[in-house]
Amino acid sequence: MTSQNKEESYLPKPAWLKVPFPSGSVHSQVRALLGENSLHTICQEANCPNMAECFGQKNAAFMILGDTCTRNCKYCAVKKGVPKGVDCTEPEHLLNAVLALGLNYVTITSPTRDDLPDGGASHFAECISTIRAKLPNCKIEVLIPDFKGNHDALKTIILAKPDIINHNIEVVERLFPIVRAGGDYSCSIQLLKQVSKSGITTKSGMMLGLGESNKEILATFSDLRDAGVSLLSIGQYLRPTRKHYPVQKYYTPQEFAEFKKKGEAMGFSHVESGPLVRSSYHACDYI
Repeated sequence: MTSQNKEESYLPKPAWLKVPFPSGSVHSQVRALLGENSLHTICQEANCPNMAECFGQKNAAFMILGDTCTRNCKYCAVKKGVPKGVDCTEPEHLLNAVLALGLNYVTITSPTRDDLPDGGASHFAECISTIRAKLPNCKIEVLIPDFKGNHDALKTIILAKPDIINHNIEVVERLFPIVRAGGDYSCSIQLLKQVSKSGITTKSGMMLGLGESNKEILATFSDLRDAGVSLLSIGQYLRPTRKHYPVQKYYTPQEFAEFKKKGEAMGFSHVESGPLVRSSYHACDYI
């Protein structure tokens, strides 16, 4: 029996992972606003299970630099391929959406853009400065790729002074070469360490359910703490399609609660842990 058939036969999705279908007038208004401003969200592109809740509260995690990723991670629903060029009007469109939604906390991410010399860092910085100029009290979190270890690109992000810099480790070290094509565990840890040294609040996130052991999970927690990460999100991996990496285990809400306790005991200032938790879910509650 293949791993795919094993998952389908023995790992039916448990009740606690069932969420309402996105609907309602507010949800439609948010989708229309995004369309009018030619904006993408990681909520839509990654099939986030919390989209109904977040859009219903007039909130969204914006995805700049297009909807196409240059890498081919086996867990991710974001489209892979050759991206389009950078839209220089995007920072203003982003600001328009932030103003229309009345946000005082903004999360900005992007697909990995290995095709760009700086990985898109300068575009991140432009988006930050555009929002800051109009909304100086708005909190800004950026969820960034690894920039292939490009220190100048990371410096560009740091100098833009977002309130939080997030880089998701996603999986334990052993699984990196299996599911994170083009990524490198040590590179990600070093990036987080550099962010922490800058004094900017540092955040990371993990998915569980890809075959990791409890020992590996706790070892990853330890590596993140050693790198200076203070905010941690932990959620259940959900397979986007049958072409993606199969789920090996569905963790219970009780198990996630235990990981939260263990993370807090290790010194994280905030741990958001639950089956449906994603790195931008309830992000404004972290600080």
